[in-house]
Amino acid sequence: MDTHGGVPTRQPSYEGVWRFTAAAVDVSVPQARHAVRDLLVRQGVPLHEEIMDGLLLIVSELVTNAVRHAALLSPEIAVEVAIGPEWIRVSVEDNHPYRPKALEADYGQTGGRGLLLVREVAQEAGGACDVEHTATGGKIIWAALPLAPMAPGPGSAPLPTVTSPRTDPSAP
Repeated sequence: MDTHGGVPTRQPSYEGVWRFTAAAVDVSVPQARHAVRDLLVRQGVPLHEEIMDGLLLIVSELVTNAVRHAALLSPEIAVEVAIGPEWIRVSVEDNHPYRPKALEADYGQTGGRGLLLVREVAQEAGGACDVEHTATGGKIIWAALPLAPMAPGPGSAPLPTVTSPRTDPSAP
């Protein structure tokens, strides 16, 4: 805690959970990406530029997947951003029951690897991602990243346990 003239002052907090919904249509992809970026800037999240770029790519991929593959059964999707002291987690929820799996790299195909990309970006940053069912039969796909890049090498701190946004919404 800092002091100002002997009076304790509190640093503004960037931590919290924000959720917004969007129609499962193409225009929602850039809108979601911009909304997340604007939220992070407005909250003053101390996010490393490299992590910000990866996070926004993940948001684009997750929303694109929901728009392309879930819109028929889920005309609306939800995007949630949970920010803790050291981690940020984004999730996209839809009402489609299909639980996708990350495909392996098949360079003969032009699509179908969005979740693979999300997994790779998250792991490279020192984070994690997963797909879970909701109580209503839909799914949540989430990715959690550290606010700063993980230090490489044997002295690196172990990865913390990252839980689903629904299991523990107060977790980073």
